[in-house]
Amino acid sequence: MGNQLTHINEKGEARMVDVGEKQVTRREASAQAVVCMQPETLKMICDGTMPKGDVFACARIAGIMAAKKTSDLIPMCHPIPIEKVEIDIAPVDETHVRIISTARCSHKTGIEMEALTAASVAALTIYDMCKAVDRGMVIEEVMLLRKSGGKSGIYERK
Repeated sequence: MGNQLTHINEKGEARMVDVGEKQVTRREASAQAVVCMQPETLKMICDGTMPKGDVFACARIAGIMAAKKTSDLIPMCHPIPIEKVEIDIAPVDETHVRIISTARCSHKTGIEMEALTAASVAALTIYDMCKAVDRGMVIEEVMLLRKSGGKSGIYERK
């Protein structure tokens, strides 16, 4: 792992990285978030009885919308032409829902932040839609799972 922080100049000030000389490559990243909740909450989601409506459908849409707004939310992110955002949401047991977002672009700089933002906002949307019945939900395990493209090549979480 390199020790150089690319978003800090020689004076220690925050800066946006100049990507002008970088090559355009196809880039793809997958990220996840996990939402932990009461079994009754997950049952309501799966049964379609949550008062605010279809939780997973709303979370998928929110995740896609968030990916497209990443550069508005994260100060040093470049706006990039996103080609694909896919959000998969599924229960993994009676108390946990796993969100996996996958994003793709052909550009000079990453797509990791867009995938992470999508998974995070999808998880926050699940919380928002279910908080009336379960304020104790926890969002956890937000992480990059895989990324490809660019000079640094492939990263895969072990």
